[in-house]
Amino acid sequence: MGRKGGAASGAAARGGRRLTYWDPEDEAFWEREGRFTARRNLVFSVLSEHVGFSVWSMWSVLVLFMSPDIGFTFTPSEKFLLVVVPTLVGAVLRLPYSAAVLRFGGRDWTVFASCVLLVPAGLAAFFVQRPQTPLWVFLIVGALAGLGGGNFASSMTNITAFYPQRHQGWALGINAGGGNLGVAVVQVLGLLVITTAGDTHPSYVAAVYLPLIVLVSLGAALRMDNLPVPPAEPGVLREAAAHRHTWWISLLYVGTFGSFIGYGFAFGLVLQSEFGASTLEAASYTFLGPLLGSLARPVGGRMADRWGGARVTFGNFAAMAAGTGVLLVASATTSFPLFVAAFTVLFVLSGLGNGSTYKMIPAQHAREAEQAIAAGADATAAFARARRLSGALIAVAGAVGALGGVGINLAFRGAYGTSGSGTVAFAAFLGYYVLCLALTWRVYLRRRDDEAAAGVRPVRPRITGRV
Repeated sequence: MGRKGGAASGAAARGGRRLTYWDPEDEAFWEREGRFTARRNLVFSVLSEHVGFSVWSMWSVLVLFMSPDIGFTFTPSEKFLLVVVPTLVGAVLRLPYSAAVLRFGGRDWTVFASCVLLVPAGLAAFFVQRPQTPLWVFLIVGALAGLGGGNFASSMTNITAFYPQRHQGWALGINAGGGNLGVAVVQVLGLLVITTAGDTHPSYVAAVYLPLIVLVSLGAALRMDNLPVPPAEPGVLREAAAHRHTWWISLLYVGTFGSFIGYGFAFGLVLQSEFGASTLEAASYTFLGPLLGSLARPVGGRMADRWGGARVTFGNFAAMAAGTGVLLVASATTSFPLFVAAFTVLFVLSGLGNGSTYKMIPAQHAREAEQAIAAGADATAAFARARRLSGALIAVAGAVGALGGVGINLAFRGAYGTSGSGTVAFAAFLGYYVLCLALTWRVYLRRRDDEAAAGVRPVRPRITGRV
């Protein structure tokens, strides 16, 4: 249960845009004013993360325009490389971006992280209309687009500290789902450009985001807040890295978010490589999966709030393995409708799994805090440590999960570059989903059953939630 009463009132009392008091686990404070402040910060966090995802995944759309019709001569392997680079940079930046929130504050870092996206968007709009530009220049511009991928980690770390643990499945799902929608939106924008202006104007896709980035940056500057203290202490990332559940959950997140972002970046190129789809045909299908997967993410968080993250994640990986099996059949029989349908289902399942896996993070640390209290530890210190580690684990899992997207694109690049078919890549993905299925059962479900049989009953003095 949360604390009743309240220490200090007036969360809205600020020095600049820094809150003077914040304790979302204080139920009276939360109902009186905390939830309104948290919701306002959540809205602008979602907008910033959404634009970041759009810029990050922009090259998944721009490469579809790079055809011989407008002078480009890049091979499919080189095009896959153009989507691998921003994925990799975005993954690597997630840890420093998360640490930056601790140093500069959520509001200040969000403003900077949004403004800096003007650079990759502006450069993309300039160079993508110049087919004589060498590949290495496009790789540098694509690498800069990876700045948008770092926004996810800083945003999630920040929002975790704004919400009580009992609402984090929903809040993190909304925050991440709204950001993930940026993948679908930029792909819809690419389709609109193709259908209205033709497939010779890729710069329009990037140019649309320049004023949007300015507006989002201003909104964050005017309406977001810094917390009175950093959401976690310096050095907590090292503490989280030494925790075994950090790596178990990160491996699971590779299977869910790695699939979502990897498939989102590669789907259009896969359709072109597997079925010879035209630019219009590829763009007509690429947005639907990321759209449904993004909308499914908060649903996965809600399901995990109700039934437990491990149970939902286990069922989700079973379904992802089955869906990948259907994808193998569709590839072997060259069935375009079945292929698109199976891929779309995988997007939805990856979104559900993103929400349920992230819910496991605060619930796992809350459970450990309860066990420490049962052993005689101070409750306030135990739950403060749980919140610190939860924010850090989210940062690590987000970075590792995004590296899964790199792996997926490299697998596609290798498969299509050597055999012209994605069968080998799909078989590898199926094997990984089965591994995640076994890991979830062994570490998070079987252990619970063993403890229940032994009569172990956790106490819940402040925070509720299930792993």
